[in-house]
Amino acid sequence: MLPNIGLDQLLLLDIETTPATAALDQLPPHLQELWREKNTKIAPVSESEDDGYANRAGIYAEFGRIVCISVGFFHLENNRYQLRLKSFANEDEVTLLHNFFELLMKFQEKIAKFQFAGHNIREFDLPFICRRSVIHQLSLPQSLQLHGLKPWEVPVVDTLHLWRFGDFKHYTSLKLLTAVMGIDTPKDDIDGSMVGKVFWETKNLERIATYCQKDVLAVAQLLLRFKRLPLLPPEDVVIIK
Repeated sequence: MLPNIGLDQLLLLDIETTPATAALDQLPPHLQELWREKNTKIAPVSESEDDGYANRAGIYAEFGRIVCISVGFFHLENNRYQLRLKSFANEDEVTLLHNFFELLMKFQEKIAKFQFAGHNIREFDLPFICRRSVIHQLSLPQSLQLHGLKPWEVPVVDTLHLWRFGDFKHYTSLKLLTAVMGIDTPKDDIDGSMVGKVFWETKNLERIATYCQKDVLAVAQLLLRFKRLPLLPPEDVVIIK
């Protein structure tokens, strides 16, 4: 698979999101009503309003926020691939996005036609980043000017879409896909459903960033599997502070 895609032309990406506020009653009143209107269409009957907000608000850019963006890129070192990881985690979402955009612009200067890579980033991560940026009135870098593009023009390698092979009837999680592909992943300290709780109760951004980086590494290993290349040993994974 992927004979025409160079690993060193990819910027791997994953984000972690939370509800915009620690609790529903901390949203402005008009947004509380809009959330209730949305949530009534999707919430289980037995679920409370507060639980619905805590469990699902973070997946919507209108009611959530980004607390971490982790990226990774392949580097050829002594004829073997090395993965370099870097995370942007900040309580201030605008600062986080600014720092991420600076990296994007530098990366594009180095690799003009790079592609984003990740799991379900076409439908979630990239649109979420763009929507939150527009809400904050931030100028999107050229690499994120994705509106108006035809599906085949979007510069994205999405492992979810690769695994579908044209079958769009079901969703395959990154956790399941790495398992069936024989990729060992470290036991996670937290999972995606816990990110909001960790952020709002402890503000432990380092813990969230560590979890986010594991997803980027998992995508990197999947891409190597798809290309039938050796997996990365721990010594070839470098975290850039």
